[in-house]
Amino acid sequence: MFGKFGDMMGKLQEMKQKADEIKLKLDSTIINIEGAGGDIKIAITGNREIKSLTIAPGLQHGDKEELEEQLTVTLNKALFKANELNENEMKSVASGMLPGIM
Repeated sequence: MFGKFGDMMGKLQEMKQKADEIKLKLDSTIINIEGAGGDIKIAITGNREIKSLTIAPGLQHGDKEELEEQLTVTLNKALFKANELNENEMKSVASGMLPGIM
């Protein structure tokens, strides 16, 4: 009776360990995104932490609303890519541990 439960607990513990390993990997994976024709550059980790944001001098003195719009677009693009990487990594761990579920 406890054999299957013990197996399941072992699998869950192994999944947690793999997820922790993936989290560390994603922390060190940097995605570089450019927007506004390269005038805005964002570096973001696979765990969606923004590491740097660079704005070209030409945009810093321009239209405030245009800059805000370009920042929003570029940040959303960076977050989308980071989410996509994060989800793919986590799915690969889950599908390897629980075949047929994912």
